[in-house]
Amino acid sequence: MDPRKLGPSSLGVTAAARVRSTWADATAANPDHSRWYVERFRALAASGADLVGEARLIDAMAPRRATILDAGCGPGRHAGHLHRAGHTVVGIDLDPVLLEAAEADDPGPTYLVGDLASVDLPAETPQAFDLILCAGNVMAFLHPQTRRPVLQRFARWLAEDGRAVVGFGLARGYALADFEADAAASGLIVQQRFATWDLRPFTDEADFVVAVLTRSSAAARSS
Repeated sequence: MDPRKLGPSSLGVTAAARVRSTWADATAANPDHSRWYVERFRALAASGADLVGEARLIDAMAPRRATILDAGCGPGRHAGHLHRAGHTVVGIDLDPVLLEAAEADDPGPTYLVGDLASVDLPAETPQAFDLILCAGNVMAFLHPQTRRPVLQRFARWLAEDGRAVVGFGLARGYALADFEADAAASGLIVQQRFATWDLRPFTDEADFVVAVLTRSSAAARSS
């Protein structure tokens, strides 16, 4: 199955048309960048590297046969792991090269080509998710103008008691205070924060954050 190509929706379309993510800039500057990224992680997998720690955390948090969105799924290693664990998984990524690799290496999830700031979910996919995973520094790759539209979509896509788990490096141009302000403005509440995907405590010295978010009561009432 080829990844589906989706057009932008009305929400966020203006910003999405004007600005590009850091990832889009990198692939525009180097057409081989995505292929290099795919082969890098294929080589790591062949060497026995642990590449699914994030997915194991999401699986532990999820009810059995959960609906899970992998936001910025890349070549599919987390989405594939969660599918094999019995969940219904949708993966979205801007880069069709990465999704071609996902279909080849980790088939099973529904993979959609689209910008997280403007994509709408097709009717045949789940419309609400028990868990949203956003790993791989996806939030730091976003253009600043599209951060809130992405977080607004997370709030819209979460089930009533769902949770979003977002991880990114704090030295990548997105300060924790700015992220938490954007989350609050988008209808999300930061319930917990950790310094690593294996849940080490977050401290002032941490250079990485894994934040667990839920919908605010106002967002829940408006859905």
